Amino acid sequence: MTVIGRFAVTTKRKQPFMGKPRSKGTESLANYLTQIFGPPSNSPPLAAHVRDGSREIKQGGGPGRLPEEFVAFLFVVCSSAGFRIALLEKSTQSQCINYLVFFFSPCVYTLQEADGDDKLLFPGEGEGELEGDSKADTPDVPPSTDNTPQCLNKALEGLSSRWKNWWIRGILSLTMIIGFFLIIYLGPIMLILVVMGVQIKCFHEIITIGYRVYHSYHLPWFRTLSWYFLICVNYFFYGETVADYFGALVRREEPLQFLVRYHRFISFALYLSGFCMFVLSLVKKHYRLQFYMFAWTHVTLLIVVTQSHLVIQNLFEGMIWFIVPISIVICNDIMAYIFGFFFGRTPLIKLSPKKTWEGFIGGFFATVVLSFFFAYLLSQYQYFVCPVEYNSETNRFAVECEPSNLFMIQEYTLPAVVQNAVRWKTVNLYPFQIHSIALSTFASLIGPFGGFFASGFKRAFKIKDFADTIPGHGGIMDRFDCQYLMATFVHVYITSFIRGPNPSKVLQQLLVLQPEQQLGIFNTLRNLLREKGMLPPAVEEAQ
Repeated sequence: MTVIGRFAVTTKRKQPFMGKPRSKGTESLANYLTQIFGPPSNSPPLAAHVRDGSREIKQGGGPGRLPEEFVAFLFVVCSSAGFRIALLEKSTQSQCINYLVFFFSPCVYTLQEADGDDKLLFPGEGEGELEGDSKADTPDVPPSTDNTPQCLNKALEGLSSRWKNWWIRGILSLTMIIGFFLIIYLGPIMLILVVMGVQIKCFHEIITIGYRVYHSYHLPWFRTLSWYFLICVNYFFYGETVADYFGALVRREEPLQFLVRYHRFISFALYLSGFCMFVLSLVKKHYRLQFYMFAWTHVTLLIVVTQSHLVIQNLFEGMIWFIVPISIVICNDIMAYIFGFFFGRTPLIKLSPKKTWEGFIGGFFATVVLSFFFAYLLSQYQYFVCPVEYNSETNRFAVECEPSNLFMIQEYTLPAVVQNAVRWKTVNLYPFQIHSIALSTFASLIGPFGGFFASGFKRAFKIKDFADTIPGHGGIMDRFDCQYLMATFVHVYITSFIRGPNPSKVLQQLLVLQPEQQLGIFNTLRNLLREKGMLPPAVEEAQ
């Protein structure tokens, strides 16, 4: 460190990086220096962090070839003339300092006054301390438009914005609930198609945000490759689902046998083709942005396609595992909104200023109670509780079975504390009702964090909603941000606490084997049953 006048100048060799001077103005002194020393070099510029009060501002410029002693002398001249490094708001001072330091010096300097308030910090120990997101860091996204039907706007035009939003959300919510029950009535195949449609729409909304943010760069093949990767990932996930649940159909159709037998290799080949296309589409001036959007696409696929696949897996366990979790999230969303609308006073989280503790707590208790009775209602019908299986004879999905113990009324003894309060010793419940309490607790306490995550994402890009598909609600992704988190929990819950070995799935896998392999498994199984004494006498005599 060298002390010159009232400045301490520390020189430090550092690899320069690209940047632009902050000030674009050219005053008399800057012009004079340009005439003396020539224009800035075209070499890669230096960059710096200039601390102005409590914030730091990135600076940059081009390196020159002047010695360090001369640069230090220029600092003294600037100090004597009354120039201060921290006062960079004025274009003349900013331009002069940029020119003197960044354009002429091949070194990196740390300039600090005696009192330590005014600093010129270059990339080093203090790098990465910029506070908050500046406007330049966040590209602008066109705001969503209001597509509320004109008839509804006209009917509610006399109301305040608060009550107008209440009625719009309420009417559209009721419409969506009616549509949801209509889809349930149409059966499992319609539910699967709806899940796939929702997946595509959610993917489209997230990818569109990235496209709108960076559309000015004209990235080659960005949208085409995004949709191509969506097809590849869907083929990978649902190819195995077809093999597991549609074994009879696969054995009957020769093309399906080929696709299922070499499913993973085909999936890898498809993805590898997309990977090569991405590499070939790289453009020199857009390298970083293209890799950024490549990651954007893959994270979107992870969030949307994986969760959609888990939703369909839950559906095949029985429609009740599909309907109840979705209904619980919808119920929690509605109840939290109602409690927050009428009683909300205390903000819950900064990411969602309209969320309140009153709505959060009220929604929790209301959701647990309502889901308990809703589970009781659905547990009485085979249509909802039986696993969804494909019937090769009728070419339709079958939902007929002998309900498992999970959906059979059982008697439970109440804890002593509860017995003293209600004077009941036992209660008859479906075991699934107890599981519904666990599901509703997760949906009420943890599920909203999926919405908070989405709120943080939208705030990062300064948008209100993912899209304007549903008036008063935003886009499809705005309605399914919590649903995807819930679907993952339900799948983990089923595999951990509910599902046992699935004889139907094992049989489908056996039927795919070669005849000699099937015969070998049969002989092994017969010997095991004979050793355990489980073979009927008639079978023993026949052998």
